[in-house]
Amino acid sequence: MVAVDKNDLKKLLIILGVFFIFYFLPFFNLERITAGLNEAVLMLHNYTQTLYRGLLPAFFIAGAISTFIRGDAVIKYLGMSAGLLVAYSVGAISGFVLAVCSCTILPLFAGIYFRGAGIGPATTFLYSGPAINILAITLTANILGIELGFARTVLAIAFSIIIGLCIAYIFRKDDKDRLENMEIQESEETGISLWRNLLLVGSMIGYLVFATFGNPRTDTGLLYTIFSIKWYVAGFFAIASILSALLLFKKEKLREWLSSTLDLFLKVTPLLFIGVLTTGFLLGRPGHEALIPSHFIESLLGGNSFLTNLFAAVAGGLMYFATLTEVPIIQGLMGSGMGNGPALTLLLAGPAVSLPAVLVLAGILKWKKTLTYIGLVVFFSAVAGYIFGLIYPG
Repeated sequence: MVAVDKNDLKKLLIILGVFFIFYFLPFFNLERITAGLNEAVLMLHNYTQTLYRGLLPAFFIAGAISTFIRGDAVIKYLGMSAGLLVAYSVGAISGFVLAVCSCTILPLFAGIYFRGAGIGPATTFLYSGPAINILAITLTANILGIELGFARTVLAIAFSIIIGLCIAYIFRKDDKDRLENMEIQESEETGISLWRNLLLVGSMIGYLVFATFGNPRTDTGLLYTIFSIKWYVAGFFAIASILSALLLFKKEKLREWLSSTLDLFLKVTPLLFIGVLTTGFLLGRPGHEALIPSHFIESLLGGNSFLTNLFAAVAGGLMYFATLTEVPIIQGLMGSGMGNGPALTLLLAGPAVSLPAVLVLAGILKWKKTLTYIGLVVFFSAVAGYIFGLIYPG
């Protein structure tokens, strides 16, 4: 019997898979497939136009954390040696300050995770960044109602900590081994003065916060004033970042910083692009049809059964929500008959998770930890939405 090489067998299966897909293509709705391909390209086009505002600054910040921030400093506040109150408070507050989308948070998460943060506090940071967005919460209360706005605020903060604690407990042995080995590696590290780090990283975070500051959809108030001048403020922080980097750090450190940033960029970006293309092909951009008809999703979001909320959580986990876009999308779904329960479920799960983020997260944490995190987000969001829908049926 002739032995078959495993790699050859994999190639054969891929070729056969592609063959059968195109062989049976006429049995599918070709218009839907064409629309999906069109949406995939357009969604990636829209996504790349926002890279300079959110994702690229996040890569530079993550690279700076890896290069300039002492590992023992991260371990002190986010590692196993930090108390629960300190570690999880820092994780939640750090994410809250940034207010970014599920993809932009990933380089920052990778930066603190690989620098010595415990998986629990790092996961709290991962969830809180996209979910606890002060502007999005304000917009939720103004457009979708004070009840949804309040519930989103309280539950997003609570879930960021609860999910982090669950992940820390489930993977406590793996994380203990990882951090103990990392502490040995970091013990001989020489640090850079704190004020230089704060000036550089703080300036980049300032740019990230204001560059990604979304439209509050109102012509009055403080939020509108901030939005109207955001690029002036973001420009100031961009100049401060460049000057502080050139004047305060040696060329060797700058080259190391750029190398760390490039390494993260090359690891994360291809998976993000694949995820965005897949999401666009399946679900399309807001208000546009793709392979899966929007009316199919809308029909499954009516009522308030647990399965309805579970579907809302899973659907939210697949969709990509740019910062603030979840509110008008959910407003449209509610206009099509979606109840308050599934609406809250989408608000809790949708911004925090997306298919592009899942692919990248699997590269950082591996699939077991990633699927556990996604499962916790989906489960807690579905339960919260179901209970909320019983209290406020809408």
